[in-house]
Amino acid sequence: MKQKEEIFHDFYNYLMFDKNYSKNTISSYMNDLYDFLTFNDKNKETDLYKLKEQNIKDYLKNLKDNNISDRSIARKISTLKSYYKYLIITNKINKNPLEFIIIPKQKKELPTVLSIEEVLILLDIPLNDRYNYRNKAMLELMYATGLRISELINLKLSNIDLELNLLKTIGKGNKERIIPIGDYATEYLKLYIYDYRKSFIKKQSSEYLFLNKSGTKMSRQMFFKIVEKLARDKNIKTKFSPHTLRHSFATHMLEYGADLRTIQELLGHSNISTTQIYTHVSTDKLRENYDNFHSNA
Repeated sequence: MKQKEEIFHDFYNYLMFDKNYSKNTISSYMNDLYDFLTFNDKNKETDLYKLKEQNIKDYLKNLKDNNISDRSIARKISTLKSYYKYLIITNKINKNPLEFIIIPKQKKELPTVLSIEEVLILLDIPLNDRYNYRNKAMLELMYATGLRISELINLKLSNIDLELNLLKTIGKGNKERIIPIGDYATEYLKLYIYDYRKSFIKKQSSEYLFLNKSGTKMSRQMFFKIVEKLARDKNIKTKFSPHTLRHSFATHMLEYGADLRTIQELLGHSNISTTQIYTHVSTDKLRENYDNFHSNA
């Protein structure tokens, strides 16, 4: 449908140039919008600029009926609110059909965190080939800095300063931040970069730091498979999420006395309330230790 193509093109440009959102955020928004427009298209709603509140409610009911999680539904509503705000701004509509639709409050789930012992087991990788040196460097760096997976795989050689033990990354909202790297992670980065990285390069060179066997950038899916296999091989029972090492980094920093503002800066959170979830994880750990080790608990 021509109108749908117009909607995608215009909204994409709005998110890219007006809002300056990251590629990952834009991709998420566009996928949500595609699902919404496709649903209404199938239901013979021919003018997608003239959808009403009932069309929105029908779509949300359909999501619920298909067992889409409350968290995903809340995100899709948030996307639609941004979309209709854009339509109002550009005078394509004069009444917002989401005006009385409220995003349900979501209970914040505590992140999955490895114990320090589990992290040490996970990072104890036998170094017997180039893949192990690469994997060791990736995991040590992620645990040392708390990088998001997307930030880790998008690192370029030029983003790393091995003399000053610093890295530069572009996080959510295209915000740049500088993060210190510990000596231990730097040691394994040097081994990988100087001794093994060249062996991954095929016909064309690459500016990216971590490469796959084809000589191209490491993918998010491949990184997760590597970590998941390592955990399985080492019999680590804690359930994994893609950001387990990032969550573990933040929690362990807090447990060892780092202040919340420092952790916020290192993680690249724009709002400290996002960082505060780690205080709940840390408090739960304190309670567990108290119950286990206090004689009168």
